[in-house]
Order: sequence, then C-alpha cells, then structure tokens
Amino acid sequence: MSRFKRLRLLLGLLLGSVVLSGCDFDVYSLPLPGGTDVGDDPITVTVQFEDVLDLVPKSTVKVNDVNVGQVKSIELEGYHANVVVELRKDTKLPENTVAEIRQTSLLGEKFVSLSAPESGAEGTLTDGEVIPLDRTGRNPEVEEVLSALSLILNGGGVAQLKTIAQELNKAVTGREDNVRSVLSQIETFTSTLDTNKAQIVDAIEALNRLALSARQQEGNIDEALEELPSALTSIDGQRQDLVKMLQALDDLSGVGVRVIKASKVATIDSLRQLQPVLNQLAASGDNFVKAFHVFLTYPFVDEVVGRDPQVARNLHMGDYTNLSVTLDLDFTAGLPTPPGIPTDAVCTPLSEIPDAGPLPPLDELCAGAITAINKCTQNPSIENCKGIPDFIVGQVCQSLPVPVPVLCDGTVSGGGGGGGGPIPPLPTVSIPGLPLGSLGGLGRTGPWNDQAHGGPTMAQLQEVYDPSLVNLLVPQLVASEPATDAGGESR
Repeated sequence: MSRFKRLRLLLGLLLGSVVLSGCDFDVYSLPLPGGTDVGDDPITVTVQFEDVLDLVPKSTVKVNDVNVGQVKSIELEGYHANVVVELRKDTKLPENTVAEIRQTSLLGEKFVSLSAPESGAEGTLTDGEVIPLDRTGRNPEVEEVLSALSLILNGGGVAQLKTIAQELNKAVTGREDNVRSVLSQIETFTSTLDTNKAQIVDAIEALNRLALSARQQEGNIDEALEELPSALTSIDGQRQDLVKMLQALDDLSGVGVRVIKASKVATIDSLRQLQPVLNQLAASGDNFVKAFHVFLTYPFVDEVVGRDPQVARNLHMGDYTNLSVTLDLDFTAGLPTPPGIPTDAVCTPLSEIPDAGPLPPLDELCAGAITAINKCTQNPSIENCKGIPDFIVGQVCQSLPVPVPVLCDGTVSGGGGGGGGPIPPLPTVSIPGLPLGSLGGLGRTGPWNDQAHGGPTMAQLQEVYDPSLVNLLVPQLVASEPATDAGGESR
C-alpha cells in the first residue's frame, strides 16, 4: 500500500471517531448477537430485583427450564434494578408470577426463572406487567457459600463442637425426663406466645404510647415526686383524723342504709304521686314558661292587655284579663259547706250509716237511703234488705211474727258496708212508771205488756229507742190489725 493510501485511511478513521464522539456514541448500545428467539410480536415484562449479580442483556428467560424469552435491558432505579424481559406471546403465566435469578450450573451462566406461585395463582401475565420486589429473589452465589464455609472452618468454633457435645451429654445424662419436660413447657410457652402475638404487640404499642406520654409529662412527674414526701408526712400526721373520718363515714353509711330501707315505700309512693305532676308540667310545654311573663305581675305586660296604654291604665287590682278558670268542687267527702251553696245538697248515703247505729236524722238522709230502708221495713226479704245497716235489720227481724230464714238467724248480715256476723237483738228496757202493754202490732212482748192499757205511745217509744228509727218503723207496724189469742184477748 502506498503512503498516500495509508494517510487517507488514517484520516478517515480519525474523522469517523470525531463524528461518533460528537453523537454520544456508546458501544453498549450496539445490538448484541444471539439470544432466545421470541418471535415477531413478543410481550414485554419488567422485573424488579434487589440484586441482579452479573446478569447481562441477552441472558435467557426460562419457565420450568424451558427457554421462553431473553433479557432486553437492565437499568438502575433508586436502590433496585429494573430488568426488562421479552417473552414469546404464547407464554402462559399467571398475573402474580414469581421471578428468580438462577445459574445453569455451579459455574454456569445466570438466567431469569419465571414460575407460578405455589398457591393462589390469579389472572394472566400480559404485555407491560411489572413483577414487584416482593415476588422476586435470587439463589446464593458459590462465592457466598464458600465464604460462609470458610468463616465456620477458620474462626467459627468448629474445634469446640466436640467439647460442647460432651458437656451437653454429661448435663443431660440421667435427666432425660426433666429435659423432656422443660422442652414440652418451652413448646407450650412458645405456642401460647404465638397464639397471643397480636395481643402482645398491642400491649407493647400501648406501653410505648404510655412511655411517650410519661416522657411528655416528665416535668410534672418530677414536681409530683418532689412534693410526695411532704404529702406523705402530712397524711401521716393526720392519720388518726382520717381513721375517725372513715369510721364516721361507715356509721353514716349504716344510718343511710337504714333510712333508705325505712323510707323506701314512702319514697316510691312520693315519686309515683309526683309523676302525674311532672307529666302535666311537661305537657304544658312553652305555655308554662310563657305564663311567667305575667305571673304575679301588675300591671300586666302588653302581650296580655294589648298595646294600647289607655287600656292598661284603666286596669285595677283585682281585674282579670284573658282569664280562663275551670272550677271543680266536690262536697261529698265531708268538707265544710262553702258560703252560698245550699246545705240540702249534702246528705248521708246508705253506705255511710254505721252498722251499729245510730240512724242519722231523716232530714240528713239521702233519698236513696230512705227508699231502701222503707223497702226493707215494708217487705222484709233477703233481696230487699241487702245493704241495710245491721241494727235496722235486727229490729225488723225482732218485729216480725215469723222471722225470715237466713236473714234473721244471724247467718248473713244486712250489710251497709259493715262486716258480717249475727244480728244484735234489740235491747229490752224497762221504763219505770209506764204501764205494761202490747207494743202495737210488733208481735212480741214488750216492756209495756199490760192487759189494762193499750200499747205505748210514740213519745214513750222514742224515749227507749232511736227517735228516727221509731218515726220510720212504728207507723208501718201499728197500722196492722191487732191479733187475738184463743181467749179473745188482744196481743
């Protein structure tokens, strides 16, 4: 080759190098030959690794040791590597695929191994998917294994293993049951710890929060600890007083319990009686509150009497404005007769006449009571004398020639609100100076049973018996015809 050709070749090489350096030429960007055939339309997947070792582009990607793709590029992002791989489109893998960096042999090349998870495979791996760091890993390097083995053999205490084993045998010999029991207890203990792991973690976190809170209150805690000795001294000086106070409190609690037990029924009754009042107060609502605008106020406010001052000026003490009163009076409970109310409106009903008497004046009896007594005296029977006071029924029965069964034998009582029991007989009274005779048509021998005289007068009967009862009974009895005996004498 001539000198001229050599010079021209040198200049061409120099010019090409200058052009390539101006275009930021990188030899690693040149396409590499070889690699697994992935077809015309491969899918691209990004795999994240903490450490890619000496993995290089064009490395093989395998599934179950079958080549399905190749590594396209490796880039560093932060503290991990993004490995972009190309796979044949017919590769069937789940969406949650697991990736590892493995070796073909002890000193072989590195490759990326893809596999389905041991359980819970989901979806299908598609183009553009990313396999995150939590699903990637790598096998240990041979250098790492040899380094660890060297550490154990050179300085790991292998020479002392025989001594350790001998001493353990001596310690355990003859105590196998105890050792077995200890191991069982340790297993139980660890199992219990594992079962309560969540509670233990919560307790530790709560303790941590308590420590942080105590740390924030450190100044207050120091002040409290400084004041604690003087406080304890003061409490010790007042010990006797504190004991007396507690004893008095115990006595007070005992008295309180007795008072509560004794007043339990009364308290409950008071609350029950208070309930209607509170219900009515609640039912009054806003009206009760609005009433205080004018309650015990004179002159009344404009909301009541109007906005005209002239109207308010004409009001006087005792006037009423917008007043509505509902008055309910009950005079049947023995209350005094109010002024202006007629006294004849108050009368004594049959149920309030005492069973043992006396009979109230006739003008104080209610019309119903007089009607019931007349019905019993005129036609004595169990039905007609039902509810009549006992002493009236007794006098009626003693005046009958033939007593009414059941009514007059004391089995039942006339009633009148009183209890049962036998009917008391009429008193037998002898009045000095009065002639004996027949008691009209009463059909029995009386204190005036005198053949020479007739029966007693009304005044004489009223002196012996209740005047009201005589006025009620005698007119009905003396109207009957006097009976005669076999000798023609009147009886």
